[in-house]
Amino acid sequence: MLQVIIAVILTCIITAILTAAITISYRKKVAEAKVGSAEEKAREIIDEAVKNAETKKRESSLEIKEESIRAKNELDKEIKERRAEIQRNERRIEQKEANIDRKLEAVEKREAGFAAKEEEINREKEEVARLHEERVQELERISGLTSEQAKEYLLKTIEDDVKIDTAKLIKEMESKAKEEAGKKAKEYVVTAIQKCAADHVAETTISVVQLPNDEMKGRIIGREGRNIRTLETMTGVDLIIDDTPEAVILSGFDPIRREVARIALEKLIVDGRIHPARIEEMVEKAQKEVETMIREEGEAATLEVGVHGIHPELVRLLGKMKFRTSYGQNALKHSIEVAQLAGLLAAEVGVDVRTAKRAGLLHDIGKSVDHEQEGSHIQIGVELCRKYKESPIIINAVESHHGDVEPESLIACLVQAADTISAARPGARRETLETYSNRLKQLEDITNGFKGVDKSFAIQAGREIRVMVVPDQVSDADMVLLARDISKQIEAELEYPGQIKVNVIRESRVTDYAK
Repeated sequence: MLQVIIAVILTCIITAILTAAITISYRKKVAEAKVGSAEEKAREIIDEAVKNAETKKRESSLEIKEESIRAKNELDKEIKERRAEIQRNERRIEQKEANIDRKLEAVEKREAGFAAKEEEINREKEEVARLHEERVQELERISGLTSEQAKEYLLKTIEDDVKIDTAKLIKEMESKAKEEAGKKAKEYVVTAIQKCAADHVAETTISVVQLPNDEMKGRIIGREGRNIRTLETMTGVDLIIDDTPEAVILSGFDPIRREVARIALEKLIVDGRIHPARIEEMVEKAQKEVETMIREEGEAATLEVGVHGIHPELVRLLGKMKFRTSYGQNALKHSIEVAQLAGLLAAEVGVDVRTAKRAGLLHDIGKSVDHEQEGSHIQIGVELCRKYKESPIIINAVESHHGDVEPESLIACLVQAADTISAARPGARRETLETYSNRLKQLEDITNGFKGVDKSFAIQAGREIRVMVVPDQVSDADMVLLARDISKQIEAELEYPGQIKVNVIRESRVTDYAK
């Protein structure tokens, strides 16, 4: 039994071993079969890839060849076109060279013709000169005068004729111009003056402050004069306290300082407390009031004239002109009047009224600070107008209103006329006796300096100069030219209001006695 079991077990073991061996052998065969199949597929893929690579290589080489052929064809085409263009240019150049050669030949022929003509002209000139010389010699022989003597005689004759004709022409033209322009100008000026009526008040250099009583004078003076010294030091104005009843006089050439002192003193009188500290306080308040007044006066002037858009600093300077005078005439009132006159004249002649008013209002703006800066009021005014961006027309009107430069516009001429009208109104300005006498003397000296003048007299307060000439030295024709020359020299050398009439008188007298 045991043996049987062992035999069965051995049989099972052997069977299992055989089965395992068979299984391993089968799997090995299957694996070898799969490996062979994979190798075969790999070879097929490699062969196919090699074939595809060769195909693409052939296609690429074909494309490269086609591209090179196409580029070559295009290059050949371009080369042909350039060769054709070069050939065309060469043909054009050849044609131009041929044309130039033909033109050069024509020019050479013309030059040759010109040379021949020039020789002929030279010969003719020599012949003309010879004939002219013969004619001059014959004329000298016939007339008994040399050519220089004949030329001098002829020039003198022509000069006399031209002088007479010129004098007649000038007289006729002046008469006609005066007749037409003078009439029209008078109409414009009279119309403007009638429409612009202004009061004239002479400005002074003193102000009077009324006092409630004479006891106030002592309080103003203060102990040992400390109050009056403080007030004079703070304001820069002299206080004159004399026997004038119930009044104190403020004296000073600066109207602004005088106004500050007047306001401060009136405030002190009303307040009643007069001592150095209070004086300083009141002077500061007065200065602020005057500054405000200056701005208000400037704004009021622009509103009165109807001019807008002026720079605020120029408006303030206009206000300062209320406290400036020229020959006793208030500068701000004068500027307002000039602006109104210039506007009226501009309306008459048909130019821009607003621009004319603006130029008239600003024409003396330099007077507001001419005591603080170097230079004339014209130079300062031009600098101010340029600084605050005024137009070139306004700047030229300011610069030319006294004739320092030539006016460049009709508005500048109107401002000149308006300024003269405003200054020449009776009572507008006052003139010192010394200035008046010097002007009359200069007027007579200018006229006496002309050749042929015997005597001259300045009459009608310097508005007319009467010139007596020597009849033998000055003819009737010369009188017209002499009057014109005297007028021009007076305009160039003298400053005067209005106009001066030049009256030249030529008188011949014959005296005999019956015995």
